Amino acid sequence: MKKTYKIEVDCANCALKMETAAKKVEGVADAAVSFMTQKMKVEFEEGAEEAAVMQAVLKACKKVESDCEIFL
Repeated sequence: MKKTYKIEVDCANCALKMETAAKKVEGVADAAVSFMTQKMKVEFEEGAEEAAVMQAVLKACKKVESDCEIFL
């Protein structure tokens, strides 16, 4: 399953850090972050619980870029 989330990030480099962090989270098959559109596209692994995975993604992204936001 794929979902798109609105995000708030300050620069393209920060978006890349968020994308890299999101891809490492268990339950995420793939992730793409666009600084230009301020959106994050996440593809979940089969059977992954979306809400729990996105909380983990948000936590991982906050570690690499503390002032980023993902609107769940």
